[in-house]
Amino acid sequence: MVSGLINENPIIYPKKERRLRTDSSNTDEFTPEPIDQLEIFDHIRDIKDPEHPNTLEDLRVVTEDSVEVDDDNSYVRVTFTPTMEHCSMATIIGLCVRVKLLRSLPARYKIDIRVAPGSHATEDAVNKQLNDKERVAAALENPNLVEMVDECLLPSAE
Repeated sequence: MVSGLINENPIIYPKKERRLRTDSSNTDEFTPEPIDQLEIFDHIRDIKDPEHPNTLEDLRVVTEDSVEVDDDNSYVRVTFTPTMEHCSMATIIGLCVRVKLLRSLPARYKIDIRVAPGSHATEDAVNKQLNDKERVAAALENPNLVEMVDECLLPSAE
């Protein structure tokens, strides 16, 4: 985690109860299973905040309602809300969400990561950075950033 906290006392919210998925009646191994909002949220809810020992769900940086899925068009959008308007970790958080989804979803999906409107001082710049393939690729070539992202994606001890 990062030293010199920007938001020393974030609000911790109760976690939403995990819902069990019902088994699909589809037994055809060649038919793709549909992906929904809950599945995407389950992938990203346990990502650790880069600055705190809490998850993005604990801090309400991501919620189930902040996920949009259009399975027919292979499109996913996650809109996250940083804990502070001047959060210096917003791009790292967005990069963590993108990497987690890139590693978890089939390659056919277009992933769009956004900062919630009005929730960050440099919202347009963060959104541009998080959705520019070249910038994301360059960030993922930086070993320090990759190490930070991987640390945030490690499973928690819960």
